[in-house]
Amino acid sequence: MPRRAVAVVIAVAVVLAAALVHRRALRTPPHYTGFVEGEERVVRSEVAGRVVEVAFAEGDAVPAGAVLARLDDADVESQIRAKEQEIRVLEADIATQRERIPLIEATWQRDLGARRADVGQATAAAELAERTFARERDLVKNGASTPQDLDDRRAARDQARSALARARELLARTAAEERNLTVARQELASLEEKRELALRQLEELNVTHAKYVIHAPAVPTVVQTQLIWPGELAQPGTAIAAVIDPKDKYVQIYVPVADRDRLRVGQRVEIELDSEPGRRVPGEVSFVADEANFTPEKIETRSDRLGQVYRAKVRILEGVERFQPGTEGDVYLVAGGGGA
Repeated sequence: MPRRAVAVVIAVAVVLAAALVHRRALRTPPHYTGFVEGEERVVRSEVAGRVVEVAFAEGDAVPAGAVLARLDDADVESQIRAKEQEIRVLEADIATQRERIPLIEATWQRDLGARRADVGQATAAAELAERTFARERDLVKNGASTPQDLDDRRAARDQARSALARARELLARTAAEERNLTVARQELASLEEKRELALRQLEELNVTHAKYVIHAPAVPTVVQTQLIWPGELAQPGTAIAAVIDPKDKYVQIYVPVADRDRLRVGQRVEIELDSEPGRRVPGEVSFVADEANFTPEKIETRSDRLGQVYRAKVRILEGVERFQPGTEGDVYLVAGGGGA
């Protein structure tokens, strides 16, 4: 065959192959390479203490709310016992004071009544002595009595006056003793305030004590990384373990600027992992970034602008437990997939 004819045949074959590839490319739906990722949660200590137990190792399945680790709580338990004893003493003092106040009040009222009666009696005696002295003085003036009798009446009058003054002074003192009742009530109020403060402090200690037992999230998880071991010292904020929710995984992709408008939140897609070629799993676009990533330092040409990409997340709708973080795969757009 002449060389020219061979060249023509080769050229035709190349054109046909190129056309076939182009046709297949047109048939292949748009797709983007991505990686399976999970929302890792780092569980941290909120208090300081030495680790006495780590209940789960890397790769272990952790039930919802299970105990991940325990810290040495001897110090806070000692504080709790001391505070509970303080509260018991305060409550005993409060009970005693509540019993004392009615006794003090009853005694004071009784003494006050007696002193008022004494004043009344002394007042009557003084008035009688005053009238007797006045009559005796008139009798002496008329010669019907002697100066000795008048002196006796004067002495009786003065004695009655003194008795009245003493009775009034005792009444005033007894009345003033009401402050003892006021002081007793104030002391009771002070004890009750101290007890309330101690109860609040005990409540805070109990809240702190609960933090020495470190729990997993309220959903089933798997330990990705154990970050602390028994015997080590944890501080507030120290990471205990990194866990992941087996159902909380997604595929993260990066979409070129030119394809940004193809993706909408809520749009249905298909995911094909490299580890399972030919098997596609339904997914849904759950997030598309508003700003581009990997922006060059200087954007001067159109090719620079096209080098930008937008980060997007694809939620896995079936068999999410089989998707292992770090696995690579492709995300295919589905015709008529919808989206917002």
